[in-house]
Amino acid sequence: MIGTRAGVVQAFTAPGAIRLTSLPPLALYVHFPWCVRKCPYCDFNSHEWKGERFPEDDYLDALRADLEQALPLVWGRQVHTVFIGGGTPSLLSAKGLDRLLSDVRALLPLDADAEITMEANPGTFEAEKFAQFRASGVNRLSVGIQSFNEAHLKALGRIHDKGDAHRAVEIAARHFENFNLDLMFALPRQTLDECRADIETALSFAPPHLSLYHLTLEPNTLFAKFPPALPDDDASADMQEWIHERTATAGYERYEVSAYAQPNRQCKHNLNYWRFGDYLGIGAGAHTKLSFAHRIVRQARYKHPATFIEQARAGTSVQEEHEVTAHELPFEFMLNALRLVEGFPVHRFIERTGLPMTSIEPALQEAERRGLIERTYEKIAPTPLGQRFLNDLQELFLNDREG
Repeated sequence: MIGTRAGVVQAFTAPGAIRLTSLPPLALYVHFPWCVRKCPYCDFNSHEWKGERFPEDDYLDALRADLEQALPLVWGRQVHTVFIGGGTPSLLSAKGLDRLLSDVRALLPLDADAEITMEANPGTFEAEKFAQFRASGVNRLSVGIQSFNEAHLKALGRIHDKGDAHRAVEIAARHFENFNLDLMFALPRQTLDECRADIETALSFAPPHLSLYHLTLEPNTLFAKFPPALPDDDASADMQEWIHERTATAGYERYEVSAYAQPNRQCKHNLNYWRFGDYLGIGAGAHTKLSFAHRIVRQARYKHPATFIEQARAGTSVQEEHEVTAHELPFEFMLNALRLVEGFPVHRFIERTGLPMTSIEPALQEAERRGLIERTYEKIAPTPLGQRFLNDLQELFLNDREG
């Protein structure tokens, strides 16, 4: 384990399969594992809290212990973004969030202009509490609306109704200059007109950022076990095409598969993921990717909140750890970078993986032959066809990894 003293020394000094000339930007992800009700489509590490109150202080103690244990691995590196996700982080008390961000600032060199995002669900919105969240340093809110339609909210198992959704966006806009609205389309029995109505309602609030996701039936969810009646491929494609056109006319740039932003309002934290940056993940089930001079390491924390709290107290919050091999790196890089409409500069692949471009040349040639990418000596980007068949494009680099 690189969390041990010997492991830290090895991570920094032992020879490895790659050589990085510089380290990528570093972000912090903090996972909050509880929610009021588990949604039937959700495959995130979230747990219904059925008691009066979740153990907030115990969990905050564990988060600090987890972060302290990880510090030697990121010593001296500045953190550019913080993302508090879940679960439903907005269930935290104002005092609890203030403590969390105070701990982060005390332990990490946080960029003075760091983007600090918190996820929030409409059923948890209290104007005073969100004003306090803003005062504590959260400067970007991501609101999980999913739909403004009552029937669809019920089908998705959401705890809020249409009125709650409107009120949540109004509170977000009042206290946060920068906020995102999460919506989904291709919902159970949704029509194109209903999809349009949802998007038009969202646009009426002029949010700086929109995340518009196609509903997918993820394994190990209630929807996977009992599939609802969903729009067919043609209907969902019509919805997606209309969304692309409507957001563009409203002044939003589609910069990633499901992300649309007003000018200069892209989510910096997510851009770091897609650009194959580093991130330290703390909290139950959180994932980490860290680069060192000769290796890239991934970690996962214990998933169940009670287990995580117990292990963090013992100084052993990391359950799984592995070094990403040189054969795995091309696919891992492309899995992220090809989600961006702009693609990536050639030098970024070399800098972030430590590999030469010749390592992916066969896959690039095949992707170009199929019309899935366009490239110059400076840049590689998915074509509109490549964006449409993104899984097929990414898998070319998986084959390259195995071949």
